[in-house]
Amino acid sequence: MTTIGWIQILLFCAIIVALAPLLGAYMTRVFSGERTFLSPVLRPVEAVIYWLGGVDEKREQHWLTYTIAMLLFHVGGFLILYALMRLQASLPFNPAEQSNVAPDLAFNTAVSFITNTNWQNYGGEGTMSYLTQMLGLTHQNFLSAATGIVLAVALIRGFARASAKTVGNFWIDITRCTLYILLPICIVYTIFLVWQGMPQTLGAYVEATTLEGAKQTIAVGPVASQVAIKMLGTNGGGFFNANAAHPFENPTALSNFIQMLSIFVLGAALTNVFGRMVGNQRQGWAILAVMGILFIAGVAVCYWAEAHGTETLNALGLTGGNMEGKEVRFGIVASALFAVITTAASCGAVNAMHDSFTALGGMIPLINMQLGEIIIGGVGAGLYGMLLFVILTIFIAGLMVGRTPEYVGKKIEAKEVKMAMLAILAMPLMMLGWTAVAAVNPQALTQLGNAGPHGFSEMLYLYVSSTANNGSAFGGITANTMFFNITGAVAMFVGRFFMIIPAMAIAGSLAEKKSVAASSGTFPTTGGLFIGLTVGVILVVGGLTFFPALALGPIVEHLAMQANTVF
Repeated sequence: MTTIGWIQILLFCAIIVALAPLLGAYMTRVFSGERTFLSPVLRPVEAVIYWLGGVDEKREQHWLTYTIAMLLFHVGGFLILYALMRLQASLPFNPAEQSNVAPDLAFNTAVSFITNTNWQNYGGEGTMSYLTQMLGLTHQNFLSAATGIVLAVALIRGFARASAKTVGNFWIDITRCTLYILLPICIVYTIFLVWQGMPQTLGAYVEATTLEGAKQTIAVGPVASQVAIKMLGTNGGGFFNANAAHPFENPTALSNFIQMLSIFVLGAALTNVFGRMVGNQRQGWAILAVMGILFIAGVAVCYWAEAHGTETLNALGLTGGNMEGKEVRFGIVASALFAVITTAASCGAVNAMHDSFTALGGMIPLINMQLGEIIIGGVGAGLYGMLLFVILTIFIAGLMVGRTPEYVGKKIEAKEVKMAMLAILAMPLMMLGWTAVAAVNPQALTQLGNAGPHGFSEMLYLYVSSTANNGSAFGGITANTMFFNITGAVAMFVGRFFMIIPAMAIAGSLAEKKSVAASSGTFPTTGGLFIGLTVGVILVVGGLTFFPALALGPIVEHLAMQANTVF
């Protein structure tokens, strides 16, 4: 661990904190329907979209109507993406002549991209045509990210409104999110990435001759446009199989740093949107503080573990830390920081192979996802996931003092707590349940790349990443099989929508309630006590749920490493 390394980490945190209120103010204006600096250009486009879609701007939706609209929207997205993959050999923009994608892999991938998971059981440059990458995957990167954001905004409206029957209009929200937020940023972002050296072309793969005279095919394509939204929308689906470790997908140290910032920036800004919309920005800062504490703790452990290396490496005189599976151009600090960011934010992009991390270094990405992707989390999903834990925290605080719990002027009652617990418990059911099934399935066990606890971690990571809608891979495991494709798709679907539906039910319930004024007995939710209690509740729930699984994987692997036993 070095001073320069910590300066880089602190600089990253400082920039995120500085950008959160700036972008939060803009996003609040967008979702409030107020005029922005882009309105003169985009407002006519927005109006045409509503006219073509038959959308009435003045008509809002009940939470159930809002949710059904969102689900139908995703059904359409699934069918389009599945058809593109199954028919891509017959479609244009396929210079590498990629064949049709197998049915089970197409099913897994379509579910993956509509759920903002972007788990990839395929090699991008060796499987997908340009048309599938652009019209299918990049298209869903925008829409799945926008969906997460607007659902968080709908939940915020539930807290902010009083005696209301509606939480917004899904079609209006998703249009404004895509048109005013995601597209403008990604256009600028794409130009920056091209400037850094990232390909953006519809030309054929490049044939090159090596110094030995051999022929080599170098994959290119419309890379920059996909990478921009993959990072900004916390999607993570890479154009290339090596993802952000590929020099065409992450060319420079500057592109690496900007990509890390873009993963966090919208999620952090949404906490400020929450504070602004409920009328107290300190509420948003308190939520961001909870996220920040968990994030810094994870970075410290992961960075320390990778900088310390392993006993086996140290015995060989390799005392510079664990560089296995890492890009030399990024080094240990940028690799460890990227790993924690991408798994804290439900992104799934990787610039190093997590399978090659030390036992404790690899455990932190696992924990980030097991906590529910609430440490910034996926755009939107991180905020509404965190608000579920806030509801649980407020409920526990109310039990301690014998009062009806309140949060930002709304009484938290049995319905909200039940819905929050339903959403929170759905994720470990998929993560641990499918891991248990795979652990006794001989066919699944043959796909592991390593024996012992490390092999168990590979399998656990697959279902944790899928359910948490992260999409990053631990590596080592061969997951493109019928069993993993189908069970992984089920985990992704449940992890996304079984959290969304209860969260939207909470939004509708809260919106209908009257706001109550704070009293002397109201638990303050902007101070250190609330922040500490929320962090404690998250860690206790996560520890009680996942410690046994972690003990079978990374923890026992670390203990074995101390005895010079490696896997």
